[in-house]
Amino acid sequence: MTDGPAIQATVRRATYRSLMLFSGRGNPELSERIAEKLGIRLGSVLTKTFADGEIYVKYGESVRGADVFIVQPTCRPVNENLMELLIMIQAAKLASAHRITAVVPWYGYSRQDKKSQPREPITGRLVADLLVAAGVDRVLTMDLHAGQMQGFFSIPVDHMTAIPMLADYFRFKGLDDVVVASPDAGGLKMAKRFGDRVGASLAVLTKLRPEHNESKVMHVIGDVAGKTAIIVDDIIDTAGTLCKGAEALLDRGATAVYAAATHPVLSGPAYDRIADSPLKELVVSDTIPLRSDAHRDKIVVLSSAGILADTIHNVFADESVSALFQGENQLF
Repeated sequence: MTDGPAIQATVRRATYRSLMLFSGRGNPELSERIAEKLGIRLGSVLTKTFADGEIYVKYGESVRGADVFIVQPTCRPVNENLMELLIMIQAAKLASAHRITAVVPWYGYSRQDKKSQPREPITGRLVADLLVAAGVDRVLTMDLHAGQMQGFFSIPVDHMTAIPMLADYFRFKGLDDVVVASPDAGGLKMAKRFGDRVGASLAVLTKLRPEHNESKVMHVIGDVAGKTAIIVDDIIDTAGTLCKGAEALLDRGATAVYAAATHPVLSGPAYDRIADSPLKELVVSDTIPLRSDAHRDKIVVLSSAGILADTIHNVFADESVSALFQGENQLF
C-alpha cells in the first residue's frame, strides 16, 4: 500500500425545487385561474371513478422532489371530493414529492367543529386527522367557520380570508350611509373587519335555530333606519337566515339590503330563495362553483385566485404570508 493523497468522492445534489400545481375535480375552473396567476400550467393528473364508485388517481408526470400544491375544495359531492383529495395526497407522497400542500378553499365539515349535544362527533377534527394521515405537509384554506379549527392540525395551516376583497367591492361601489349586519353574534368579528374597511357602522341579527339548516330571525340590534345594509357571513347554505335577515332589516327601515359571503354552498332551495328575496345583490367568492342551471341574476362572483396564488407563491418561496392574510394590497 503506497502513501498518497486521499481520494474523496463528493456527490452534489441540486437544491432547486419546482412548484407543481394540480387540480382535483372539485373546482377545476378556480385551479386554472390560480395557475394563470402564477404563470404556470396545471400539472397532468388522471382522475377517474370506477363503476363501483372507487376513485383512481395517477400523476401524469414526475413529482419527485417537487413542491406539490393540490387544489381541491371539499364541496358537493363532499365525501367524493374529500376522498379524492386524500388519494391525491397519498399518491404524491408515494411518488416522493418534497412537500405536499393541500389547497382547500372550502373546508367541508368545518361547521362540525365542536360537540353541541351529547354523542355527537367533531367531524372537522376527523377531516384534519385524515389529511395528516394521508401525508399532507401543509394546508391552505380560506375563512374557516371557526378560526380555532387550525388547532385541529399538527402541521402548518395558512388561513386566508376573502373579506378584504369582498369589502373593497362595496367600497368601490360607492354606497351611501352603510351599515354592516352580522347574521349572529359569532360573526361580529368578521363584520367588524368588513365594516372598518368600508367605513360602516354595525348591526346584529339575533336568531333561533330549532333544527339543522333551519333558522328564525328574532331581532335586529343596531340602527339601520335610512341606511343601506350589507349582511356579511362566511357561508351561505340554504339562504334561509340570509333572506329572513334581509326582510327584518327592511322592516326596521333599511333602504336597501346587499349581502356578501366567502363560500356559496347554496344548498336545496337557496337559489330560488335568493331570486325571490328583497336582496339587491349577493356577492361571493369562487371557492365553490355555482350551479349552471340555477337562478344567478342577483349573484356576483369575485375570484379568490389572486389571494390563493399569492399565498402559494410565498409558501413556495418560504416568504411571509402574514401581509396577505391581512388583505393588504388585494383587489378583486
